[in-house]
Amino acid sequence: MPVGKITKALSGFYYVYSEGKVYQCKGRGVFRKQKITPLVGDEVTFEADNQKEGYVLSIGKRKNELVRPPVANVDQALIMTSAKDPAFNPLLLDRFLVLVEANRIEPLIVISKVDGSKEEGDIHAFQELYQQAGYTVILTSKDKDIALEEIQSHLTGKITVVAGQSGVGKSTLLNHLDPELDIETNEISESLGRGKHTTRHVELFEIAGGLVADTPGFSSLEFQELEEDQLPECFPEFREVQHLCKFRGCLHKKEPKCAVKAAVDNGEIASQRYEHYLQFLEEIQTRKPRY
Repeated sequence: MPVGKITKALSGFYYVYSEGKVYQCKGRGVFRKQKITPLVGDEVTFEADNQKEGYVLSIGKRKNELVRPPVANVDQALIMTSAKDPAFNPLLLDRFLVLVEANRIEPLIVISKVDGSKEEGDIHAFQELYQQAGYTVILTSKDKDIALEEIQSHLTGKITVVAGQSGVGKSTLLNHLDPELDIETNEISESLGRGKHTTRHVELFEIAGGLVADTPGFSSLEFQELEEDQLPECFPEFREVQHLCKFRGCLHKKEPKCAVKAAVDNGEIASQRYEHYLQFLEEIQTRKPRY
């Protein structure tokens, strides 16, 4: 049986890429009975007499899956934020980072609109802060070519989802990476202060030797699925030192001889990141149970 990857899902059809061709397929009826939904990014076996009439027969094991955007087997999340319009928001960025880390997806941070920003000095300080935490941070400005080359080098051979709030330039960046995409963008509404661009379906585009999903991004930034003991694992700089904590399962809040708190005190971990961690921990601990 031929093997391929679903690159688009639309109106009940799955578009499977295999050996240079795309096959339009339907899912087997058994998937519905088993409550399995094929996702963009799935490795599948399929059968097809031609490129218009095929059937997805089986779905390979997933290394991860996102609910929204509905994509499987994601390697990397390009988290885009901006220096201005909308203003850089480290709390929101940390929220995105935690959700991405919780799904075992490697984050890549891109900060747009850096040039001419009166906050440029602050942005460079934030770049240093996040690099110290273990992240790759790329700044883009009007002279995009250098940044684009660097971003392209991170896309090769990976499935990447693009995430970030409206108006930061996600679609604009994708159009610069591949002008043939011609993804529709709208200027930010001055009165609302947010972008109006909406993407209607998930599709993987081939860019720079990798596959990139132009998606609606994370619809919910709440930590509904995350438990308190999982949260420290979502901060890479905590992972580096928490084996030195006195207590196993240390939540790095009030416990004595906590290596994370010691690292915050001596400046090895940024105090702002730690404060955001405490906010997220309280949010998880006080959320209402779901039944």
